[in-house]
Amino acid sequence: MALKPEPKAPFHSVQYALRVLESVSTHGDGVTVAQLSRETGLPTGHLAPLLLTLRREGYVEQVTDGAYVIGASLLELGSGSARRQALEAKLQQTLAQLRDSVGAAVYVSRYVDGEIRVTQVADGPRTPAVNEWVDFRSAAHASAIGKCLLTQLDQNGRRDHLSRHRIARLTSRTITNEKVLFSKLDSQPATVPVLDLQEYAVGTVCAAVPLTAGSSAGCLALSLPIEHAHRLRAAAATLNRRAAPVLLSLAL
Repeated sequence: MALKPEPKAPFHSVQYALRVLESVSTHGDGVTVAQLSRETGLPTGHLAPLLLTLRREGYVEQVTDGAYVIGASLLELGSGSARRQALEAKLQQTLAQLRDSVGAAVYVSRYVDGEIRVTQVADGPRTPAVNEWVDFRSAAHASAIGKCLLTQLDQNGRRDHLSRHRIARLTSRTITNEKVLFSKLDSQPATVPVLDLQEYAVGTVCAAVPLTAGSSAGCLALSLPIEHAHRLRAAAATLNRRAAPVLLSLAL
């Protein structure tokens, strides 16, 4: 499986945030915004929202003289199994906050070894997860998660997936023509959420945005019952804006 060449994705801020964290971690006594700007090459105007996000997520803290030091969330990551557990817990906390913010169940999914894997879900009594009536691995052509992951694959990667998971009609809205599907995937802007308007399941609408961390394709998604379809686009826009902290959790 090969990923498509990386577009001008909306997640460059995560790369910048990692550079900021690298710089902060080398200054045990704290580092000022002016010094961070010199070391990272980022204008102070760009640093302000990045530092705000990093403070909110607990990756940096601001001390009394206004300088920044590494925060508790970064210290908890450690290494080995403890690091993995800390990462998963941090990501789950971030997803729960996002769930409450958008008022919908949210999901993190990856494309691993030629298969779709939903790795984490944050749902609740008022934000139930979608009923997986057809295995997501077999529904890439119909679900927002699947289509978002397929957009990140090249043509050969898509054909390989569909050769193992044949296109099937799941609802009256499901795209069952491979040429039409590929055309829609190719025309999907990288910065616009992928939507599923009852293509996977009657009574459910979904949205997904890409999370490309390292060499594997990934996505962040949400689902809503059809009676809340009027909230989908606004929720998807919030999902898109709030994707950076999720990607940061995956990248560390």
